[in-house]
Amino acid sequence: MTAATDLRPARPGTTDELSGRVVVVAGATGAAGPAVVQRLVASGATVVAAARSASSLQGVVEAANADDVRGEGPGQALAAVVDLSDAGSTSSWATEVAREHGHVDGLVHLVGGWRGGKGITEMDLADWDVLHALLVRTLQHTTRAFHDALRASDDARLAIVSTVQVAHPTATNAAYAAAKAAAEAWTLAVADSFSGSHAAAVVLRIKALLTPAMREQKPDAKFSGYTAVADLAQTVNDLWLTDADDLNGRILCLT
Repeated sequence: MTAATDLRPARPGTTDELSGRVVVVAGATGAAGPAVVQRLVASGATVVAAARSASSLQGVVEAANADDVRGEGPGQALAAVVDLSDAGSTSSWATEVAREHGHVDGLVHLVGGWRGGKGITEMDLADWDVLHALLVRTLQHTTRAFHDALRASDDARLAIVSTVQVAHPTATNAAYAAAKAAAEAWTLAVADSFSGSHAAAVVLRIKALLTPAMREQKPDAKFSGYTAVADLAQTVNDLWLTDADDLNGRILCLT
């Protein structure tokens, strides 16, 4: 269950394949958030986009709800300002989302963070505290809060974005790789808890993300091994087009 694979989900066939699905995107204002929210909305999903900053979240939701994204489809993005580092707030919010929509069919955890290092003995272990809070604790809070709703769905997906460094950690990125490894282990444990249901939990490993802004700033750069945020968003979308039994507990490498 924990072996990495290059298997990718199938490509979509229509623009409304996720119609009726309710998908929560945590960390919607991060590098990949806007692209993921827009792609899911374009597929007809109701996307609850969550972040701590109301001002940043407004732009993400407005862009996703633009006519050229939604087209004639039923998809929509809704804003949710919530502190995912607070267990009580996250739990209350999840209960509200499930009550309002009647079901929750997806949780895409994009809450990110990075701290470099100077080696095993030279690093500041305070960096671990920061990364644990961002990458692990928010994942624990959201997956616990939405777990039962996802397991009860007739077709739910949980996805996190991890790093290839988990398989090949370096001394200068020890804290980051360790935090991502912990997040992967937690996600695979959730996958085990989904056994026997129609839900699937998956890990998406990347080297680094490539945003349109990065490409604009360096149009001639190769960005070897980077994953474009649009490609990541497409992969997330396609998770619902593959049977849960074929996905649950998988690690998909997108490099």
